[in-house]
Amino acid sequence: MTSEKSSGSKLYLFSVTAVAILGGLLFGYDTAVISGAERALQQHLGLTPFWHGITASSALIGCVIGGALSGLFANRLGRRNSLRAASIMFFLSALGSFYPEFLFFDKGDTSINLIITFNLYRILGGIGVGLASAICPMYIAEIAPSEIRGTLVSCNQFAIIFGMLVVYFVNYLIKDGMSDEILVSDGWRRMFLTETIPAGLFGTLLFFVPKTPRFLVLMNQHDSALNVLAKVNGMSKAKTILEEIKATAKEKTEPVMAYGMIVLVVGILLSVFQQAVGINVVLYYAPRIFENMGSTGDTSMIQTVVMGIVNIVFTVVAILTVDRFGRKPLLIIGSVGMCVGMVALSVLSFMDIIGMAALVFIIIYTASFMMSWGPICWVLISEIFPNTIRGKAVAIAVAAQWISNFIVSSTFPSLSEWNIGGTYMIYAIFSFMSAVFVWKMVPETKGRTLEEMASLWKKGPVTKAKEVTA
Repeated sequence: MTSEKSSGSKLYLFSVTAVAILGGLLFGYDTAVISGAERALQQHLGLTPFWHGITASSALIGCVIGGALSGLFANRLGRRNSLRAASIMFFLSALGSFYPEFLFFDKGDTSINLIITFNLYRILGGIGVGLASAICPMYIAEIAPSEIRGTLVSCNQFAIIFGMLVVYFVNYLIKDGMSDEILVSDGWRRMFLTETIPAGLFGTLLFFVPKTPRFLVLMNQHDSALNVLAKVNGMSKAKTILEEIKATAKEKTEPVMAYGMIVLVVGILLSVFQQAVGINVVLYYAPRIFENMGSTGDTSMIQTVVMGIVNIVFTVVAILTVDRFGRKPLLIIGSVGMCVGMVALSVLSFMDIIGMAALVFIIIYTASFMMSWGPICWVLISEIFPNTIRGKAVAIAVAAQWISNFIVSSTFPSLSEWNIGGTYMIYAIFSFMSAVFVWKMVPETKGRTLEEMASLWKKGPVTKAKEVTA
């Protein structure tokens, strides 16, 4: 029997993780599908700059809601069932975005009510993204052994970026050979419809994965928790881990402030800085940015796909190094790289220099993010909070992240009209500030079990940061 083995099954662990990271793939797919459709939507619906910014980023409103509700979902429904709910939202949002006229409007309607309806469907998908963004890393972290937890949670970021690359490529294939007239009338619809395929697969596979052992212990289902732990770690180690979980889960209704304000501040600022550096401006508006640099329509889409490939390569760098070098060094290196990239883009913009130089610095910027803040922010958010407050604390941090994402993404069109060079410089300043924040406030969590986080945060912030870094 699997539970009697001295060591767990890696195949079982990786299979369960692979299902969970499909939620990350849908996270990336849903948030980036708008990049290929936003210009056609703007023309089809006759959007003003204000409504264009809202429509391009309306899913983020749902992400804020989903992130804020993720703690309630995770604690009431469990991690697995919450992901099932997210898969349904992805599927319905894709169908609704494909044909927002369903039931209430005639095809081709461009009224304000139709615009609002379309955005409501995007918000529904955003709620699914918000849930998945919080609960997928949480699910993986609560299943994975501590020695490879960072690597496996980082795979979720790989799935996010892979989802973005897939949708960039799908959008390119849909757009390729299509006249602008057809793209504006119907092409964008097909882009949204393609999301039903991974959403349906995700929902189906979730019926074959277990609940997490930490959640099972919180629900007093100790035998079921031991069974899952044994499959992953082997029976001998599983019994030890179970006792550690039980020792830190005695008060499952512990208030979110039980470990002080500092743990929440660190979680929130990790989330805010991940967005304030401007990464999703580059990801959501990539084709338009490349066109502003002088590329033609097809060339800009190809450059976007190339950027997606670069993103995947450097996410793999993070996956291979996060449990070897630790979280803090990679975050600081990434912050410095992003700052250099954005300062250079700002200077090039002020000098009105476009072309290959700008493309190189965009790649430097995105590569720096993908090998650091992209995956490692999610790793830290999934692991720094003690077991008894993890659901609620992760919800707060993720909600803060999506609020920041919405603010940054929705203001970019207006800021770029004001001064594109100045806009890039703002992101450069936040990149520099993120490095200082990590250096001063973020503890190193490499190799620590989730059960050790309670004792970690009971120490003062200065003491804990120094001890854990040492």
